[in-house]
Amino acid sequence: MAVNPVRLTGRASLRLLRSIGAVTLFALRGLFAWRPFHARAFAAQLVQVGWLSLPVVGLTALFTGAALALQIHSGGARFQASDVVPAIVAIGMVRELGPVLGGLMVAARVASSFAAEIGTMKVTEQIDALVTLSTDPMGWLVTPRLWAAILTVPLLVAVGDIIGIMGGWLVGTQSLGFVSASYIANSWAYLEVWDVLSGLLKGAVFGFVVALSGCWFGLHAGRGAAGVGRATKSAVVVAAVGILAANFILTGLFFR
Repeated sequence: MAVNPVRLTGRASLRLLRSIGAVTLFALRGLFAWRPFHARAFAAQLVQVGWLSLPVVGLTALFTGAALALQIHSGGARFQASDVVPAIVAIGMVRELGPVLGGLMVAARVASSFAAEIGTMKVTEQIDALVTLSTDPMGWLVTPRLWAAILTVPLLVAVGDIIGIMGGWLVGTQSLGFVSASYIANSWAYLEVWDVLSGLLKGAVFGFVVALSGCWFGLHAGRGAAGVGRATKSAVVVAAVGILAANFILTGLFFR
């Protein structure tokens, strides 16, 4: 009886290590399965991940920046520090809120799409047909999605940062009594290059997490509609948790 908990712990540890190893090998193979390069598939994923995600990312950033300005002004007024609204909105958006919220919106839209699309292809045996036609499913399905997400999510983060700061500017100048020129000057004065670059690097990592989650669960979807549904749900949940965990790790590395 005393050995059973140790045995169960060992089995769980081995299962976890096997899963980590399998996902790592999957990611490495997906990143470097470039030959042959499927340009049309890559271009289609650039549009799917980048351009079509822009509206939801932009709206999220706009309302987040506006709400952040209201909250900081309300809290800062207690300490006679409401003048810091422009600087904190700018720093908060480019360091944390822009990358994280943008990544979560992309996860909700893209990870689910990848998992559902690839899972449906697996269920309907289209992936087996690709193998029969001597086409590597990794190079055709996974690699374009991974690199498209890695390249486009930082661009979405940059656009979201700008829109979020402008949302704070709109509320600050229209509701909180700030002068437009001084608001913009204060926002710009307290931003550093590393603040912006760190957010863009986070965006690249978050894009990788989103695409990897969607592709992994799509290719490992169970049979039938229920299997595709479970894969889609798991892809979104894992991508969201992975973004938050990666954000904590990267923030510790960048701003220790």
